[in-house]
Amino acid sequence: MQQVKFVFVPIHGTGGTGTVAVDEIGADLGECLHGFTGRFPACRHVDMLRRHRCFNVVNTTESFDKTMEENPAIALSFRDQFIPSSSYTYTYDTSYGREVDNRFIWQFMGMSAGNILSGITSLFGQHGEKHIFGSSFSQFVKGSAEMKYYHRFRAEHWLATRLFIGAEHAYGNSKEVPYSEQFYIGGANSIRAFTIRSLGPGSYIPAKDDVDGYFDQTGTFKLEANIEYRFPIWGDLHGAAFVDAGNIWLLKKDPKRPGGELDRKTFLKDIALGTGIGLRYDIGMLVLRGDLGIGIHAPYDTGKKGYYNMTSFKNSLAFHLAIGYPF
Repeated sequence: MQQVKFVFVPIHGTGGTGTVAVDEIGADLGECLHGFTGRFPACRHVDMLRRHRCFNVVNTTESFDKTMEENPAIALSFRDQFIPSSSYTYTYDTSYGREVDNRFIWQFMGMSAGNILSGITSLFGQHGEKHIFGSSFSQFVKGSAEMKYYHRFRAEHWLATRLFIGAEHAYGNSKEVPYSEQFYIGGANSIRAFTIRSLGPGSYIPAKDDVDGYFDQTGTFKLEANIEYRFPIWGDLHGAAFVDAGNIWLLKKDPKRPGGELDRKTFLKDIALGTGIGLRYDIGMLVLRGDLGIGIHAPYDTGKKGYYNMTSFKNSLAFHLAIGYPF
């Protein structure tokens, strides 16, 4: 009988404090984490982490303040807060380091924040919005599942696919999920026909004159699907042709972001779709990648009728430079 060992490796780390900058917006972010990671020799990998973070906005711009005033839900997600969370990640990989022609990876992540602190503060008589050391703390749950399948036809010809779905919900001590934990979509590793944070939620689109409008483009539900054909061109240079689809939505209605709520009646129309081609250069230690995305369908109103609603071919293009494969 084959003996199977499950090995736990302790993880401890301290992020200390740092500054997170978004354009001219600054935020102090302190973080520490501890937990365990375990691996079965067959094909399973488990991570259990406990993370404590403090988020504090330290400087803003006039346009940022205006965006916060116009959107109370976004303002709540940016408030100073303590984020105590526990997460569990389970990964199933059929290859486990072996080179195979068919590889399937399934990863599930579950996260819970603030529940233990909520129970403790309730025992000490706190009611309503609870605080610890003078600071409010977040309370929410978050989960995601990602499936990836790779099939090799011959030599270096691969078909790579991915499906991602995630959802989160704030409750108890929080009215909104912290901004740093909300979903976003678009960019080099997502729907490549659209730039990062330029889609969603749903069919919502910020005003064109709002330079900080992308702050509104986050959600509490995400669905994304990708398919990519990878092939050799010459030596270490490879090519790819891909199709990406998906979007983010809100699980509860926000009057300031019309069209952002998940609705089965508009679900298919809200799915953004793009295609494109790319080049990859493998230099051994890393892969340099360039992708040209071509938009086919935008979930928001572009002023054009029909499924193909891009305003022009030129405006439907998005180019991305990145390191590594998108998935």
